Amino acid sequence: MDNKKRLSTNQPDLFFENNTVGRMKKDIWEANDSQIDAILAEYGVPSPPEWTKPGSYIQTTVRHEMADNRRKNDVVLIPVGCTENHGEHTVSAMDTLFVTGICEGVRRYTAKQGKAVNIALPPLMYGCHPYHHIGMPGTVIVREEVAIELLNDVMLGLWNDGFRKQIIVNNHGQLWVLEAAMQRFCKRYQLPGIYRVIDWHRAVREFFRTKEHGGKFDTTFVHADESETSLGLLLFPEMVHMNHAVDTESRQYLPIGHMDTSVDAYGRPSRWSECEGHAPIEIAGTPEGVVGKPTLATAEKAKRPLAAILSYIRLLVEEILEVFPPGQVPPVEEVTLRTVKEMKPYLLEPMSPGWKSVYGLPKVGM
Repeated sequence: MDNKKRLSTNQPDLFFENNTVGRMKKDIWEANDSQIDAILAEYGVPSPPEWTKPGSYIQTTVRHEMADNRRKNDVVLIPVGCTENHGEHTVSAMDTLFVTGICEGVRRYTAKQGKAVNIALPPLMYGCHPYHHIGMPGTVIVREEVAIELLNDVMLGLWNDGFRKQIIVNNHGQLWVLEAAMQRFCKRYQLPGIYRVIDWHRAVREFFRTKEHGGKFDTTFVHADESETSLGLLLFPEMVHMNHAVDTESRQYLPIGHMDTSVDAYGRPSRWSECEGHAPIEIAGTPEGVVGKPTLATAEKAKRPLAAILSYIRLLVEEILEVFPPGQVPPVEEVTLRTVKEMKPYLLEPMSPGWKSVYGLPKVGM
């Protein structure tokens, strides 16, 4: 990369791009602990989960208030999680609690600016899972086709309600399914909009670095480990019982170096999700539901990654709205095979004069 386009850090193997995202990340990388606390305070982190708090989610916002808010900010965050065994020391909703907590923080921040981002209640509370999770008690596996079709139905319903800028925020090992769902939706419906899938921990992977590489963690991010347990201690400490935490080591049949860890910490040839058979399935290899060292977890270690992802999603929402203000979408004939004339009534505000429901659009669902 051109040196003019890169921002150096105090770590020789780490740099950030010289753009809004890279500058934001560099600022957080270089912030001191007090500054990180101040950033988290701006997002109201930590706060109790808001699944039932009035006004936090589209489904818990009074209809006329929701419509007024959509006219100021029509971006919707769609958090997706799972039900997965995360060890005896914490809860199987851990991934869902992480991702909803992040989205809620962004909503609180943007609400203070007078244009709160919208959040949809999680459509995937159980989630898809890789093969090696099969048979594990406490882990509930949804078939890929079921999840993809569910997400497509949710995306279509939200689009019909005027939310045509959709960000799926993921916290679980099901990225391949979410990418497939987004691609199927776009191919099937040909609807102009902004669609994005974010694997949030990968989006800010730099902030899960170990101490030897300038970070705060002793071990690399895997599963129900130091990293995830630290996040739990910060976001919902009452659901983390450290006296039940146990450390484990995964077993590999092949020499290390081929498959990466959860946030691609080593830049190895394959992501963990691109292979099976190289290690025992979970119930045989790590029946504890843990891969790593949760006993090393502290809430303090999770603060910088949380500050980074909150800042990034907030920045993404702002930049989307700068280019496409509420009610506007990318050019119909540049991002779909449909025409402006065909789409005009469907792109109007829901229930406004001349509006048509997208469910009546020819060929939808074919």
